[in-house]
Amino acid sequence: MTKPFGALFDDALDPENILFDTDSYKLSHYAQYPEGTEAVSSYIEARSPFGEIDRLVFFGLQVELARLSGPVVTQAALDQAVPVLRAHGFDIYVQGWQQIIDEFGGCLPIEIDALPEGTLVPVRIPQLRIRNTAPGFGWLVGLLETRLLRAVWYPTTVASVSHYLVNAIRQRLVQTDGSDAGAEFKLHDFGARGASSRESAALGGLAHLVASRGTDTVPALVLARNLYGADMAGFSIPATEHSTMTALGPDGELAQMERFLDANPTGIIACVSDSYDLFRAIRDYWGDALKAKVMARQGTLVVRPDSGDPIEIVPDVIEALMARFGCEMTAQGYRLLPPQVRVIQGDGINPKSLVEIMEAMIARRLAIGNIAFGMGGALLQKVDRDSFGYAMKASAIRIDGQWSDVFKDPVTAGGAKTSKRGRQGVFLSDSGAMVARRQENIPPGADALRPVFRDGRILRVWTLEEVRAAAGA
Repeated sequence: MTKPFGALFDDALDPENILFDTDSYKLSHYAQYPEGTEAVSSYIEARSPFGEIDRLVFFGLQVELARLSGPVVTQAALDQAVPVLRAHGFDIYVQGWQQIIDEFGGCLPIEIDALPEGTLVPVRIPQLRIRNTAPGFGWLVGLLETRLLRAVWYPTTVASVSHYLVNAIRQRLVQTDGSDAGAEFKLHDFGARGASSRESAALGGLAHLVASRGTDTVPALVLARNLYGADMAGFSIPATEHSTMTALGPDGELAQMERFLDANPTGIIACVSDSYDLFRAIRDYWGDALKAKVMARQGTLVVRPDSGDPIEIVPDVIEALMARFGCEMTAQGYRLLPPQVRVIQGDGINPKSLVEIMEAMIARRLAIGNIAFGMGGALLQKVDRDSFGYAMKASAIRIDGQWSDVFKDPVTAGGAKTSKRGRQGVFLSDSGAMVARRQENIPPGADALRPVFRDGRILRVWTLEEVRAAAGA
């Protein structure tokens, strides 16, 4: 047997085998549903706000649908999984899996209805509904929970955080500069190295690019092109790091800065400047020895501090640069550096600190146009399923032709974990508000959950531009 990519031992297992991509205990559920169970309907929702963020940007399901499309259950996959999962403790539902292979050609007999990707959705509103399309496969709905929740909660959470912050920047740009021009380049993704995997970096990085156009996460660009048809989803610039700026030691820092300028006579470039003494670098290097070259460039030098308390450092750095390069006043009465000089802060940036930095700048009459932000772990990694309280719950079951409600309402949770009853839908009211309703109580054609997947086929493919338009980005 050929070893799968990345395997170091013979008799390796296929990591793409669909029977291995679930929570183990779900393999036993086929025998737990009542006799006569024909179908199960479940939904996914975010149950709680994440700090100040109470509207989410629904995004990323399409990536998983591409993986679930076509014949995903093969005889080889089933034959491989049976002895492995028996050794793990489960006699899996071989008959059901074999039926998928023999009767449906390996395609999954399920239908998924979802919000259009990019939709801004409040918490407690279903984002996705799933049911089986062939009688007797209700067990498959729950078994796919592991994949579907993972497919939705992570990219939607990242997209929502990014969207919230870009809008926070946009609002303050208007306040201090009179325009939100360039807001989509003010939050840059620095998160690839801090993500848990390349897959996470790609998916989270792509989610960020719904609201932003700035990224250093190259895998996100690949995913954007392959799954959302974006020729080029984001952009970056030449930038230094400490290894290059300290290569000649403290006495060679100025020479390295000058070398960087000479190698990039035009365009936007960023240079980390705190390797030794940040304010000496601003005062003596950028603002004195190299000032003429900086001001003569057809482009912008972005100075990057990378240590200290960012709420204090950012305004101090901007004012130190203004002391050397001057400034102008916006019509709104805020100070703005000349276009040849800007600042980017990437150290210590999270949703809370980013807003606090901007508020500190505004208090000192510094325009937000002076600054851009880089965000790493707090963007792609410091989120989890509980950030928005994501859950997938069964809400209806059809037994012997009759649909019945399914729900949970644990007394010990005080209502926090009460689930919805009945086949769920989303009604868009005349005022534009989204309301969770039973599917049967929504007029035909008025359900915001649209069919996107049925019996192994993707029914609707979204482009990144369509997603951005839906999100107002």
